[in-house]
Amino acid sequence: MPQRRMTAQEICYQRMQKAQQQAAQLAAAVKAASASTNPKQGLTGEKRRVAHRPNASLPSSKPVKAHTSVGILSKTTSTTMQKRVAHTPTMKRPVIPAEFGAKVPTNVRQRYLNIFIDECLKFCSSEQEAFQMALEEEKVVCDRSSSKNIYLNVAVNTLKKLRKSPAVSVNAKCQSHEGVLGGRLAAKTSYTINRSGKQQDVDLKGAILYKKLQKYAMTEEQLQEHGYPRPHPEVSGHAVVHNLPEKKNNDPFSKICCRCGAEYKINAYGSCVRKEECSHHWGRLRRNRVPGGWETLYNCCSGAVGSPGCEVSKQHVQDGRKESLDGFVKTFSKPLPVEGNGGVYALDCEMCYTKQGLELTRVTVINSDLKVIYDTFVKPGSKVVDYNTRFSGVTQDDLENTTITLRDVQAVLLSMFSAESILIGHSLESDLFALKLIHCLVVDTAIVFPHRLGLPYKRALRNLMADYLKRIIQDNVGGHDSSEDARACMELMIWKIKEDAKVKR
Repeated sequence: MPQRRMTAQEICYQRMQKAQQQAAQLAAAVKAASASTNPKQGLTGEKRRVAHRPNASLPSSKPVKAHTSVGILSKTTSTTMQKRVAHTPTMKRPVIPAEFGAKVPTNVRQRYLNIFIDECLKFCSSEQEAFQMALEEEKVVCDRSSSKNIYLNVAVNTLKKLRKSPAVSVNAKCQSHEGVLGGRLAAKTSYTINRSGKQQDVDLKGAILYKKLQKYAMTEEQLQEHGYPRPHPEVSGHAVVHNLPEKKNNDPFSKICCRCGAEYKINAYGSCVRKEECSHHWGRLRRNRVPGGWETLYNCCSGAVGSPGCEVSKQHVQDGRKESLDGFVKTFSKPLPVEGNGGVYALDCEMCYTKQGLELTRVTVINSDLKVIYDTFVKPGSKVVDYNTRFSGVTQDDLENTTITLRDVQAVLLSMFSAESILIGHSLESDLFALKLIHCLVVDTAIVFPHRLGLPYKRALRNLMADYLKRIIQDNVGGHDSSEDARACMELMIWKIKEDAKVKR
């Protein structure tokens, strides 16, 4: 009897039954493998023998897929992970002892001590050295602080210092050039071809100094803003002053004393109509912090604002330099030498009070080699009423036999300088008014080193020298020395050029 051909529906049904049988066999194999990994679960008969004989072959009815699943499952469930153990320090960190009524809370000190330790550990050779350094730094901060707020400010500055330039330990290992290049300092360390590893200092003299100083020269806008004498656009020999405060009193015979601020009268010859003593403070006002606020005192006698003056002079005096704007001369333009050096000079002037106001009594000029090339006393044009020796250092004996006048000084300076020369000074507009000299290429150390409060405040030259060059000037009780002040201005600018070059490197 011929075989009947299976329909498509029967073929699908048969394949479905075969797939169900294979799935059931796979499930049984997985269950057997799971039981073999659990010692608490009992196995019997053939299943036990298969579980304890890993090399024994499974029944042929199980497909290859079942064998693979059993192996993977057994390996997965039997693998265990080891726990990582963090590094623990070998020494216990120091603790700030609690103190009753301390000016700075103990928890604040401990927090910053831990921060200092973290920074010191980065460059110290041992934990003990790092702990000791951090303790010393924290103690210095605490000793300098009288309150919590001051402690926080000083601690932040100390932390910046540790991060910026950490001290190198004596026992630290030396690194080779290649080692540093490959290390963590490679991104912020510069290298040179010099074996010593130091930048070669440029000899700042002559044309090199002249070119580098040009970027510090004041612009025309700055000259006008800071009250420098500028040439009159119409009248030859006259000067104009921009940003000059408007006068409240237009009476030419009524003056305001520039020392005590009192109003007084003069006659047509500049003499005081009445003989009045001038009681004033020769020092400057200084703002000092005290418990509960601030107080402003004179640094000459520590007197408060409005207190009677600590010095008494015979009569009132005036400045008068910006009122007499005639008789000015202007430097001439001259061809530059081959090397392009127009000349660098620093100058300083001393003045005394006359009937007409402040007038020139001494002028000093030095060159870039810090040598005095011109220094002379000058005879004022009017009668002297106060030699101002405390500040000028000039006495009556110095001017007694002097015959050099302001016109003689102007002739010498015009032959010495040119319009291309660089003149350096501190608040140089005051000296140019005394010299009645108009010049454009000016470097003013009061502008290069500005006051933190801005104009009209300016830093004193002696403070600049003490802060930047660590040297004391103007400490002579006999008054200032113009050659010392001029030399200080030149040295400050040479130092400034070198410091700016370090930043660029």
